[in-house]
Amino acid sequence: MSSVSVGRVVAGALVLAGLGSGVAYADDAAPSDGLEIQAPYEQAVVVAPGDGGAAQYRSMALGLQHYNSDFTVTDGRLTVDASGLAGVAEIAWPDTCTPDEAGTVAVCDTGDVPVRYSPQVQLKVRALPGAAVGAQGAIEYSATATGGPDGTLTAPEYSAETFVTVGSGPDLGVTAPQDLTGLTPGTGLTVPFSVTNTGNETAHGFTVQMWATYGLGVSTRYPQCAYTDPDDADAQYPAMTHVTCAFDTDVAPGAAVELPEPLRLAVTDHALHERFDYEVEPADGVTDLDSSDNGRALHIDADNTADFAVHGTEVSGAQGETVAAGFRFVNRGPAWVADVASGDPVPAIDYYLPPGTTATSVPSTCRTGAPSGGDPAVPHYVCTLPTWTRPDLKAGFPFRLRVDQVIPGATGRVVVRPYDGSAAFAFDPDTKNNTAKVVVNPAD
Repeated sequence: MSSVSVGRVVAGALVLAGLGSGVAYADDAAPSDGLEIQAPYEQAVVVAPGDGGAAQYRSMALGLQHYNSDFTVTDGRLTVDASGLAGVAEIAWPDTCTPDEAGTVAVCDTGDVPVRYSPQVQLKVRALPGAAVGAQGAIEYSATATGGPDGTLTAPEYSAETFVTVGSGPDLGVTAPQDLTGLTPGTGLTVPFSVTNTGNETAHGFTVQMWATYGLGVSTRYPQCAYTDPDDADAQYPAMTHVTCAFDTDVAPGAAVELPEPLRLAVTDHALHERFDYEVEPADGVTDLDSSDNGRALHIDADNTADFAVHGTEVSGAQGETVAAGFRFVNRGPAWVADVASGDPVPAIDYYLPPGTTATSVPSTCRTGAPSGGDPAVPHYVCTLPTWTRPDLKAGFPFRLRVDQVIPGATGRVVVRPYDGSAAFAFDPDTKNNTAKVVVNPAD
């Protein structure tokens, strides 16, 4: 993990719209693919004991991925060049890697190469006796695989490198949780939470931060923590509960400690797609030796629904007159809805103007767009909502239209649809109210 916590990532995703990912191709472009090496940019190792003993090994995960799911990519070969660790650290190679005679360069078999990365090679690295705190070396990588449009994929040269640094200090971490699905709103759950220290120095106390999205309640209230709920006037993250804690418990090297009592969450009546993030740090500003396991994210899906609906309007106006001809969006609940992974909006709303009209005033959250499967001559706007949609939200979109030509019964169309381009909202129990009409000069 980088120096930005997972909690801050999800908070930022809900506050700011995230960027989409993936590879796009023009209709007439030849399909392409690429091979990417996944390796940590930095890796800390613990300094060897001063009595001549061996330092402890630390795990380091590596792997390959490719981009285009239309291709099958197999026979991944990851070359790991650890010669740059001379005098600093050494590697214990797993069975899937074949090292050279010097034991510093190995070719590792990663098997089939996935589109979505998951670790395929687990190395163990440790500091050499005599390597001082602050000593640093580097591991370089190259990779090939079978597949792609040309039959062979090669990772770009110098695209990945790991800097290994000898350090000393506490190294706190929390174990990764298992995501949960199908939970019933109104129930509770317990989150396993233990803090381990794999460093070589005692952590004299630790701090914890937690972020729970709007459909979760943090039931356990520790006296060592401060809680800011979503509806608090001073809430920094308006769609989530934020918790900050300070515990004075010592965590010795090799030890694991629990929180004073189990950490319990409530799955509220408006839960749907939820996320609980938490992180731990040594107290008093002490630097953690390796922050890669300091924070975790737990995804929780509830068995719930949210009824999205749009409402149009009917107005009349003479030629040349400007009329208010907007629409409203409503989330009838009971669930709130947010994309807690990317921060993208969930619904997009298409507004096709009534014929004979021109928009003279457009809401700031709407932009012109090309109709999907419709008449390109019909003016069209795409409107979005904030990155989260609470139950009972009523959002107005106050378009103003100029009547260029009086056409009796001129009818525009409003459609709420998934922002991500999927066919329908899986959580919406009633799709009949996902469309509405905006009529200018209704016919008698």
